[in-house]
Amino acid sequence: MSKVRLGVIGVGGMGKFHVGNIQKARDVQLTAVCDIVRERADEVAASQKCAAYSDHKELIRAGVCDAVMIVTPHYAHTTIGIDMLKAGLHVLVEKPISVHKADCERLIAAHKNRKQVFAAMFNQRTDPHYGALRSLIQQGQLGKLDRVTWVITDWFRSEAYYASGGWRATWAGEGGGVLLNQCPHNLDLWQWMFGMPDHVRAFCHIGRKHNIEVEDEVTAVLEYDNGCMGTFITSTGEAPGTNRLEVAGEHGKVVVEGGEVRFTRNTVSANEFLKTTPESFARPEVWNCQIPVSGNGGQHMEVLQNFIDAIASGCPLIAPAAEGIRSVELGNAMLYSSETGKTVDLPLNGSAYERMLKQKIRDSRFIKRTRQVKTTGMKGSF
Repeated sequence: MSKVRLGVIGVGGMGKFHVGNIQKARDVQLTAVCDIVRERADEVAASQKCAAYSDHKELIRAGVCDAVMIVTPHYAHTTIGIDMLKAGLHVLVEKPISVHKADCERLIAAHKNRKQVFAAMFNQRTDPHYGALRSLIQQGQLGKLDRVTWVITDWFRSEAYYASGGWRATWAGEGGGVLLNQCPHNLDLWQWMFGMPDHVRAFCHIGRKHNIEVEDEVTAVLEYDNGCMGTFITSTGEAPGTNRLEVAGEHGKVVVEGGEVRFTRNTVSANEFLKTTPESFARPEVWNCQIPVSGNGGQHMEVLQNFIDAIASGCPLIAPAAEGIRSVELGNAMLYSSETGKTVDLPLNGSAYERMLKQKIRDSRFIKRTRQVKTTGMKGSF
């Protein structure tokens, strides 16, 4: 086919970043941008020599695009995504694909039995460090997994960051904090590498380090019915912070940290050794292996090009959007567990979580602010 005609919906900071990447991609032409702040859309459109719109439905009616990237605040991913899919357009949606599980189900249902390409911007899947770990697990190199520990606390954000948009870090504007903004990537990688847990118990601290109404620190325990236990710790208020992923199995341990993937492999299975050795304090001998990986992969650019190639030639997607429900469900389960003070069994009851979230939205400072100024929508938030 000829070049894919692509539109970008939402041209704030991240949207402009994607517009820049489109100029570097093959077989694609930026034909439209859309933003509810018309001046912003006009400015980007003038620099890119494409059409500008302030309403995504106007873009649909204009017929100038074959595909769109959705780079709006999170709640709009669902409504705009459904409209675009129903209009027959291919869709690449930023993370998270929706704010909560029930909305994910609505968005995914809109794609059911449709032939359009529907992808998510999970760019961390292109990082070779995580790809190498996933391959080791799938090949059985670690054997049965016993423990996964991920301390990901280098998402440091200042008060100025949260004050940069009235919708940020509010239940009504964003739908959550670190779990909905920064950690969808990590939660996606978790389920991509280790699968979904069966039970979640979490402690989410609301505004512990920042003047916000949502979570900025989380400690969660993820339990699998096969005996594997996981711990997930994250924060936007810790400096200098840590990013260390440690996976232990019967055949050894892998640590991903500091740009390295280190595999300490048991010469004998730990389970076999502990049952057969006659010595009280012996332990298996090990091989220390450095897995050869470098760089961070193609990231956003690779996912974008993959999306275009899937439209043009049918190549497999790096991140099908339907898989995005899993990371959302994990984040929702952590928040729901913390709110109820109980362990949550998966699959999560999406309707129950939605009811809880709606109550938080009714109490949200963002809603109160917008009522005070008698406005609707989220002007200036894209």
